[in-house]
Amino acid sequence: MPAQTTQIYQVFIKATPERIWEALVKPDITRRYFHTARVENTPDGHISHGPDGSVWTEGAVMEFDPPRRLVHEWRSLYDPDQAKEDPSRVTWEIEPQEGGFCKLTVTHDRLEGAPITAEKVSGEGWMLVLSGLKTVLETGESLSAAA
Repeated sequence: MPAQTTQIYQVFIKATPERIWEALVKPDITRRYFHTARVENTPDGHISHGPDGSVWTEGAVMEFDPPRRLVHEWRSLYDPDQAKEDPSRVTWEIEPQEGGFCKLTVTHDRLEGAPITAEKVSGEGWMLVLSGLKTVLETGESLSAAA
């Protein structure tokens, strides 16, 4: 069965919206939970680099509203077949909750023209990233020894 063309993931994180936002836009933090990728999100664009400096993903940033909402294109460039696919879109929404934690919702959509990417990010793909983000922010430790 093909992966969904709109995928939604949610996680609750004991951190402020500002700390979560910082973890989404600072490469020194993203490398600790995002498959060692140094991800940089700015109003000018989204780009991630692998440990060797190669570009793994890139795309335009459509919304940059700290510390609430980030929307950017996603083009996987680390695999030649995925690099030929249409860009998809990732939306990060941070919502403060009572009790000093936040709900983070990640929606990866517009995957109709990117079936390989849809399959790679579905299920464990995004959940490993989000679990890693939660662990880094709540414990200071990475899930992976490689990070």
